[in-house]
Amino acid sequence: MSASSEEMAKAAPSPDELRDQVVEALRTVFDPEIPVNIYELGLIYTVDVNEAGDVKIEMTLTSANCPAAQSLPAEVEYKTKLIDGVGEVTVDVVWDPPWSPEHMSETARLELGLM
Repeated sequence: MSASSEEMAKAAPSPDELRDQVVEALRTVFDPEIPVNIYELGLIYTVDVNEAGDVKIEMTLTSANCPAAQSLPAEVEYKTKLIDGVGEVTVDVVWDPPWSPEHMSETARLELGLM
């Protein structure tokens, strides 16, 4: 028994739903030197999802010399690709604007005792 195209269309998550799922996945990625996830640290600048389910993520690192410079973007891509409905995934590491502690969420600041 096959699903109708209408049922399949209903089953496909919207770009907003996929974006929410991507953000949740990013909250499981941690900087190895800071015990806070990269989303709350403010390392994720944008998460864009189009109608086809393709995801573009712009992120940064705490510094250009970050020991996780290779592993963090790869983990972001891997965990994003695991989400049902996600098509192509592009992860761009950008340096402008440079990351600073002001990018951290209130939750991250509380966890790190900075408030």
